[in-house]
Amino acid sequence: MSWVIRVPATTANLGAGFDSIGVALNLYLTLEAELSEEWEFIPLSDGMDDLPSDKTNLIYQIAFQVANQFGYNEVPACRVKMTSDIPLARGLGSSATAIVAGIELANVLLKLTLTTEQKLEIATAVEGHPDNVAPSLLGGCVIGHYDNELNWIHVPIHDLIFLAIIPSFELKTTEARSVLPATFSYKESVQASSVANVSVAAICQGNWELLGEMMEKDRFHQPYRKALIPHYDALTELVKEDVYGVFLSGAGPTMIALANEEIINQKLEQWKNAYPAFQWLTLQVENNGVTVNEI
Repeated sequence: MSWVIRVPATTANLGAGFDSIGVALNLYLTLEAELSEEWEFIPLSDGMDDLPSDKTNLIYQIAFQVANQFGYNEVPACRVKMTSDIPLARGLGSSATAIVAGIELANVLLKLTLTTEQKLEIATAVEGHPDNVAPSLLGGCVIGHYDNELNWIHVPIHDLIFLAIIPSFELKTTEARSVLPATFSYKESVQASSVANVSVAAICQGNWELLGEMMEKDRFHQPYRKALIPHYDALTELVKEDVYGVFLSGAGPTMIALANEEIINQKLEQWKNAYPAFQWLTLQVENNGVTVNEI
C-alpha cells in the first residue's frame, strides 16, 4: 500500500500580517510513501541531499509526535521518496510543508481520520503560529490568531501573481527574528496594528493597490529585516512602479512582488536582466491546499 502526499509552499506575513497571514503558492513538497521494513527517506530533488534519511527527518519526527498524541508508540515504517521545488530556508514555508506532510503521513498510516480542525491545531501548536501551516493545509489565504486556541478565516485568491525574487543565500528564521525589537510603545503598537487591520480588509476585498500601500507601512518586521537582504531597497525601487506592492516573504530572504499577469509579461525579462543573480519565479495562489491520494 502506498500514498502520494502533496503540500503547497506558502508565503507569510504579507507585510504587516506578522505571524498571522499566509498564502499557499503553487510550489510543492511531494511524498511518495510505501510501507517498508524500516524508515527511509529518499531525496529526489536538488538541494535535498543534506536532509536526514532516517528517523531524524522532520517529517518522521512530526508523524511520531502525532502518533504519541493519539496513544500510539510507533508509526508503521515507510520508504518515502521526497521531491520538492520549494527552495529551503528562503521564506517560502519549506519547514511548514514538512510539518503538514508529517501530520498527513501519520493520519493515513494509523487511520486516524483527523478533521481539518484537528490537523490545524496540531500543526499550529508545532509551528507556534498559523501563518505557514494553515495555508499549506487549506490553500488560499488564511488569516489566523493563535493563543493556545486557534481562530482563523479562509480567503481564496484569484487572478494575482506572486513574483518571488529569490537570492542565492539562506536566512534562518532564528537569525531573522533576532533583529526584531523586544517591545513596542503603546503608540507604535496602535499604528502597526492599524496597518495590519487595513491589510486584512484589503485582502478580503481583493483591493491589491491598498494592500501594496499597507505593505510599505509595515512596522512589525520589514524595517528591521531588510538590512539582512542585500539589494532590498534597490529591487523594490526597480519594480515598485509596475506592481501593487513588495513584501518580505516570511522571515526572508525571498522578496515577493504582487502584480497582474500583463505586467509580468511586459517587465519580467527586463527585471531578470537587471538582477541575474536572483531567481525570479512567477507563482500563483494554490487554493486547494494539501492533497492525499492512495495508490
